[in-house]
Amino acid sequence: MFYLLISFLSFILLSKSFSYKRLLPWEAKMSFLTALLVSRFHKSKLALSFFLVLKVSDPSLKSNRCSAKQGNLEEERGTSLLDLPELALESVLGRLSPSELCRMANVCTYLRDVCEDDYFWEKHMKQKWGKLMGNSACKEWHLHIARQRRSKLTNSPQKKGFFSSYSGSWSFLLTRPKPESRGNIRSPDSMKAWYQSLENGKLWFPAQVYNRESGHAGFMLSCYDAQISYDSQTDMFKARYPPHGRRAIEENIFWNRLRAPPVDIPPHLLHASECLADLKPGDHVEIQWRKSKEFSYGWWYGVVGHLEACDGSANNCHCCCNDMVLLEFSQYGVGSRWRKTVINRKSHKEVGNEADGYYGGLRKLYKEEEITRWKCLWPNRVLE
Repeated sequence: MFYLLISFLSFILLSKSFSYKRLLPWEAKMSFLTALLVSRFHKSKLALSFFLVLKVSDPSLKSNRCSAKQGNLEEERGTSLLDLPELALESVLGRLSPSELCRMANVCTYLRDVCEDDYFWEKHMKQKWGKLMGNSACKEWHLHIARQRRSKLTNSPQKKGFFSSYSGSWSFLLTRPKPESRGNIRSPDSMKAWYQSLENGKLWFPAQVYNRESGHAGFMLSCYDAQISYDSQTDMFKARYPPHGRRAIEENIFWNRLRAPPVDIPPHLLHASECLADLKPGDHVEIQWRKSKEFSYGWWYGVVGHLEACDGSANNCHCCCNDMVLLEFSQYGVGSRWRKTVINRKSHKEVGNEADGYYGGLRKLYKEEEITRWKCLWPNRVLE
């Protein structure tokens, strides 16, 4: 009988808790006591569930508990990186290395989008690859992206079946568009993708190699076009030269032996010289040279010298007024046939023969950095 009385009272109070009217404080406490008594008599999960429902049904208790829990979480969590202002966050991310940026991008979707922005990767591209990324290397990157896109279009499976023949409004009805999400965007031609393609060695790009074949005597103080690839394990490069030559591939090339092509022309074409009228003794130059007309040009370092009719004095030198210009390659001995050559400044084209090779276009070196770089590669002994 006592049990029935308690159950009836619990049912009445429970029905009030589901109404829109808020329970009075004494009613809430009474409901708590009745549920506790029922749970004590029966020890059933049903009574305990009544207790939980009645406890949550009091809004004042729920709000107090949530506010206390939120306060505890804020104290435990502290200040997050995402709580920083935008400029402060950019300043922090701008100090990260490429590998650290990649790790930071795995934290969350927001940081992934921020860390993949070209703003951060452009700085790393300039610092590490800027001196090698000439116009020809940029063109090679865009061609690489175009080949990838064509490959994806060619290898993508074509839809087959009854519905694949319909287009227009039917295709709109049958294909439900996915919601846009910035986090799912992966730009194949981003700065990050370019940087990583260079780092992993998948991208071969055009550059020029000083002292080809590890300083072979026949290539001292020269610079030849090649396709190069980077090896991050050794921090060195390997090069593939044009088919005509002694070796097709060279490995273990250091950074100081590489440069971007100074002129944007294929290696087998003659460079149109625009500095011939300004040449005077003492000027530092590079001139195209190839062994035969089947080979590509290489760039060879030399200095403008005095003609034989000139005594070399500054007061009596008239070499600037002469149509002929003498180029001297001091890395070779005095009696070597490679020591000197003469070109015509007014009608210079490719000159030479099969025995001595062919001299092509010429460019004058104005930057001290270029001249110093050639001097650093000077051989230890005079070549014959």
